[in-house]
Amino acid sequence: MMSFIESIKERAKSAKKRIVLPETMDERVIKAAMKVRDEQIADIVLIGRPSYDIDLKEIEIIEPLNNQLTDQLANELYSLRKDKGMSLEQAKDLLITDYMYYACMLVKMGYADGVVSGACHSTANTLRPSLQIIKTKPGVSLVSAFFLMVVPNCEYGENGTFIFADSGLEQNPTPERLAAIARSSAESFELLVGKVPKVAMLSHSTMGSASHADVDKVVNATKIAKERYPQYEIDGELQLDAAIVPEVAKSKAPNSKVAGQANVLVFPDLDAGNIGYKLVQRLAKAEAYGPITQGIAAPINDLSRGCSVDDIVGVVAITAVQAQKK
Repeated sequence: MMSFIESIKERAKSAKKRIVLPETMDERVIKAAMKVRDEQIADIVLIGRPSYDIDLKEIEIIEPLNNQLTDQLANELYSLRKDKGMSLEQAKDLLITDYMYYACMLVKMGYADGVVSGACHSTANTLRPSLQIIKTKPGVSLVSAFFLMVVPNCEYGENGTFIFADSGLEQNPTPERLAAIARSSAESFELLVGKVPKVAMLSHSTMGSASHADVDKVVNATKIAKERYPQYEIDGELQLDAAIVPEVAKSKAPNSKVAGQANVLVFPDLDAGNIGYKLVQRLAKAEAYGPITQGIAAPINDLSRGCSVDDIVGVVAITAVQAQKK
């Protein structure tokens, strides 16, 4: 049977997209670009020429300092940001010195379909330009991030495949924001996994077993999510074992349509989400793709700074599939 990431790669190949990789100073990124090219997953655009000699045929390289596009992009960036006090000279300087801005402008102007960055930059450095330039999707109030987890030899979730959210961006979401994360994560699961999402709102309590303000937050978030997004199966508050283990669900949450079957796990805050994905990645040897963003008007995706070449290739494939939907 084809693995999850292989199926994503096949979908990416079916309608190739142009994906920008702006971190040409990182050897992992260059090796990933070559692998994406060799596997015909996407058409890659690199911003800046690598400083070492390497085979980059069939990969487009843009050098901002002397590329004819730079002036056009600078004019558009100035137009977008002049109300915030940016001058044309500042716009051009930003494009030449911060390749993430250049990458986002390529997407904004229709020269590319998505961006993958973060191998050697923080999440803030990756997402700030995208939020300033590309902004959120219509009808979406919140940008959040998830990890797509593929756990080997696992009978839980969708044959071991889960979305963990928010594991990379939203520090301490309010009930309204937690509900929005649940909705976006369900949509992402449908798009990428192609199965029915079953969303568990996680807590240290199951259906009133504990009393605390942190539990109340999840209870309220669940109520909001059910009211606003009735098209999705969302339930909580659920402890992790009640969410994914059928036997535990029968005793702790017997009337829930999600308990024991959850494949989308919404954590109460970033601490829990980040710790949770790294525990599963390291102890269960899971593949962890992300943080994948959701809610931006075009696919702009982050990487963990500990990512491998294969991780980058996987996120490029996911970004390409997201771009196909757009």
